[in-house]
Amino acid sequence: MGRQSLSLHWVDTFKMALHTITHNRTRSLLLILGVSIGVTTLLAIYTIVGGLSQRIRDDIVSSNRPYIYVTRNSGIGGEDPEKLMRRAQLKPECIQVLKDTEGVELVDYEVSNGSGMVLKYLEEKTNFVQAFGSSENFAYLFSIKVGEGRFFTAAEVTARERVCVLGYGPAKDLFPKRDPIGKVLRIFGKPYRIVGTMQERGHIIGAMGENYVCLPWTIFEKDGLSEGIEDRNIAVSVLPAYEVDEVISNIIGTMRKVRRLRPGQENDFDAIASETYGDMVDKITGGIAMVLVVLSSIGLLVGGIGVMNIMLISVAERTREIGLRMAVGAKRKEVLFQVLIEAGILTGIGGLLGIGLGYLASYGVTQVLRFPLSISPMVTVGAALFSISIGLFFGIYPANKAARMDPVVALGRE
Repeated sequence: MGRQSLSLHWVDTFKMALHTITHNRTRSLLLILGVSIGVTTLLAIYTIVGGLSQRIRDDIVSSNRPYIYVTRNSGIGGEDPEKLMRRAQLKPECIQVLKDTEGVELVDYEVSNGSGMVLKYLEEKTNFVQAFGSSENFAYLFSIKVGEGRFFTAAEVTARERVCVLGYGPAKDLFPKRDPIGKVLRIFGKPYRIVGTMQERGHIIGAMGENYVCLPWTIFEKDGLSEGIEDRNIAVSVLPAYEVDEVISNIIGTMRKVRRLRPGQENDFDAIASETYGDMVDKITGGIAMVLVVLSSIGLLVGGIGVMNIMLISVAERTREIGLRMAVGAKRKEVLFQVLIEAGILTGIGGLLGIGLGYLASYGVTQVLRFPLSISPMVTVGAALFSISIGLFFGIYPANKAARMDPVVALGRE
């Protein structure tokens, strides 16, 4: 019988590799478990950090529609904060000119004093609450839904009515079993009538993101600015037919005229798209995710070293078997291929198991922390291929050692 007829076909080599794996079940299961733990950790970290990034982005951007934030200091750019804070405030005269700017839908004028307070009603009191002034467009522009009652109107803003809208936190604290609408609170020592409350946002920073009270900016300007450090900002929503960058360019032109800036003179204000803050969050969390993924990959590489050790043991135990195969005509590449298949199958199974466990763990964590669960097909395929490649990479040395055996020497070993 010729050498060619005695050589094992590739399919037979594959079957032999599977037989070897199932014959050494305990060893195979331990290897699969080690790889699956590594892949689970890797995938869970990537998915959870991705969900965290999306959650932070949503909370910071805080709107279902694109908007532009006009401010003295955006916090982006790395300039001297003290220099930026010396810029002139954005006065109410900016409101109308921005409303008339091409591409602008709505304008929300916001005034704050940087200080907080504790509100009281009968025997109830709140945690530390941030009070600020806004226009009637605040809730719509930032996509915050009204819970009970309503938001204050443009007429109430113009008339400097002492009305207020409570965030979810103070509404829950002060009126756990009462209807808050129409009740009167003392804010800045003055009586304010509650016209509405806001729904819970489930903010990433917890109760801190819900503890606020919103007043018409006109009355806040009168009652609240003496309490702290003045700060004024403007948020502008973009009409659907316009690109954000185009509207930013229009706003910059408008604001330069309002601020009487000469050609060549730098802007003394910032106009930032909401997506810019989201992109900044993605860069920060992306860097954190990369570091965590690299660290967790070390565990998978350690598992790869375990693969190499186990395959070396497997090769040593089957020295006579390998020698016999080569003596009856098996080629070196067939022996090499068999050992690599064994390593690839083991780590591949571990990878698939790790993918399932990784997404299961991610789902549980994201449900508890209320993060969005983002499943990426590319990451899933990448995790599977990475786990198989670990087996192939760390299986090369044992496979090569097996393929280079001298059949005569191998058959003479016990």
